[in-house]
Amino acid sequence: MRIDPLLLLLACVTASPAPAADKPNVLYLFADDMTFAAIREIGNTEIQTPNLDRLAKSGTVFTHAYNMGGYHGAVCVASRTMLATGRFIWEARKLDDRMKAKEDVGLLWPERMHQAGYETYLTGKWHVSTDAAKRFDHVAHVRGGMPATVPESYNRPLDGKPDPWSPSDPKHKGFWQGGKHWSEVVADDAIGFLEGAKTRDKPFFMYVAFNAPHDPRQSPQSFVDRYPLSKISVPKSFLPEYPWKDQIGCDPKLRDEALAPFPRTEHAVKVHRQEYYAIITHLDEQIGRILDELEKSGKAASTYVFFTADHGLAVGHHGLIGKQNLFDHSVRVPFIARGPRFQAGAKNRTPIYMQDVMPTSLELAGAEVPDSIDFKSLLPLADGKPHEHHGPIYGVYTMAQRSITQDGYKLLVYPNVPKVLLFDLKADPEEMHDLSDQTDQRGRVQKMFGELVAIQKRVGDPLDLQAVKFW
Repeated sequence: MRIDPLLLLLACVTASPAPAADKPNVLYLFADDMTFAAIREIGNTEIQTPNLDRLAKSGTVFTHAYNMGGYHGAVCVASRTMLATGRFIWEARKLDDRMKAKEDVGLLWPERMHQAGYETYLTGKWHVSTDAAKRFDHVAHVRGGMPATVPESYNRPLDGKPDPWSPSDPKHKGFWQGGKHWSEVVADDAIGFLEGAKTRDKPFFMYVAFNAPHDPRQSPQSFVDRYPLSKISVPKSFLPEYPWKDQIGCDPKLRDEALAPFPRTEHAVKVHRQEYYAIITHLDEQIGRILDELEKSGKAASTYVFFTADHGLAVGHHGLIGKQNLFDHSVRVPFIARGPRFQAGAKNRTPIYMQDVMPTSLELAGAEVPDSIDFKSLLPLADGKPHEHHGPIYGVYTMAQRSITQDGYKLLVYPNVPKVLLFDLKADPEEMHDLSDQTDQRGRVQKMFGELVAIQKRVGDPLDLQAVKFW
């Protein structure tokens, strides 16, 4: 049989991946320790975030984006390893150990983007147990988990004593180590790469990772001055001390919790929140500079922009300061997606994991999303297709805490107490009123506990909750 050469040529063209010039750019903006409720447009009227506000208005806000948790106190390591590998937490932990041992773990996110024809770039925090320079085409100012520890930033402020810390004084170094605030350095780096991208046809993947607003929460004084203490609210869930802090791994020996004195005071919490808001507003200004440069480059229309964070932070909720807990303030993060497939000004309330950005970007790039990737593309949600997505949201902190969030309720499980807590997240978003002992909720508690155990088995969780006597 004679095959028409023209038909053969057309078949080959149709089967080939899209040319690199037809692929969208991907700009990934990544914060550290930023809770979901830290953007004005999303609902926090105390904070000033004009640039994130405009990004939210021009894109889709995923209102219920979660980090799955952490297998040790540095929750960011688990979050970022899940993001880079696409694997759920217990497989990510195995890959983390293998990377530390210099063993091959296959392709990571930037390498998959490179294979899809992208020029890949990183500036800022990486904190994955492998050399970023070997995973990206270009890197600049690769940072570790946080600026160097500043002793004066801990156990303060104390009532009746002078505060040894100033969040705006460069003498403490921290974010000013090297002479310029690290958030400004990240923005400078990103702007420099975008300036070069103006003349290149190859699509880019930019991983722009700020250390802010992680402690030490430092920013210029003009940003601190925007937040007088008289205008800072104490969280509704404020407690001088969380009753099970020791059993859940949030005792005074935990670095994050040692930042403020025990018991917590309203004044100390206000001061920490003031500094948190100030560094976020400073971060917002740097993000604005990057977005402005993207517009100047002429690449904005062909670029998908994603903004999120590795996890949230308590900053005074429930008597806690850090992220090593499974309350929403610490596991939920802001998540904004802007680009042609995402509706401007929309809010999507489907529960997602923040690591879903990884397969989303691969799908946008026309790259293969292997079955081994556990997270899911957001494009079916963006397109409005019926889609269950992940179903119940599973939460982990070491061997001390587990959670499941389903149908508007959250079950918190503390095996070392032992205790379960049930919250109606719609009626009680601050998670203050435990319903677990109510007779009419016993069936729900048992059902959610059973769902949690089933998820544990699917994901290889080493904690045997069924061996604990909760009731």
